[in-house]
Amino acid sequence: MNSSFCRECGTKLVPKELEHEGIVPYCPSCGKFRFPQYNVAVIMIVVDEEKQKILLIQQYGRPQYILVAGYVARGESLEDAVAREVREETGMTVSHIKFNRTQFYEGSGSLMCNFTAFVRNAEEFAPNYEIDSSKWFTFEEARQNIRHGSLAEYFLVSYLDELEQE
Repeated sequence: MNSSFCRECGTKLVPKELEHEGIVPYCPSCGKFRFPQYNVAVIMIVVDEEKQKILLIQQYGRPQYILVAGYVARGESLEDAVAREVREETGMTVSHIKFNRTQFYEGSGSLMCNFTAFVRNAEEFAPNYEIDSSKWFTFEEARQNIRHGSLAEYFLVSYLDELEQE
């Protein structure tokens, strides 16, 4: 079970069989099954359409390069979250997006939804306080410089490998 206590009343949840679902956390006080909840986030491969380069960023005082990412707000579509997060963190306007894939990330308990976010005007780049530094890389340089062993690397390499197969 992902959660030990009921999100409504705080009672300790117990495992209980639910027909066609298996064992699900159950609140004996509320009399309701409490399916595990998790966060949803977007993680973007930001591509300068004109120069065909990928933006990688550094955050939180770490030297490794990663992708722009952020959480999806309640009631917000994934597509709107992509455009908002890119705009907030980089100042750039997304011209269009392409959905790539998803992967659950246990570290933050988040479903990570990967998109490619294309920008037409990289001159708009004005990073906010969340970005320590950044750099535009060619596709191959991005592959070499992304944080190795990370979910960001998985998304980026998968995207680049698919491009090569086209």
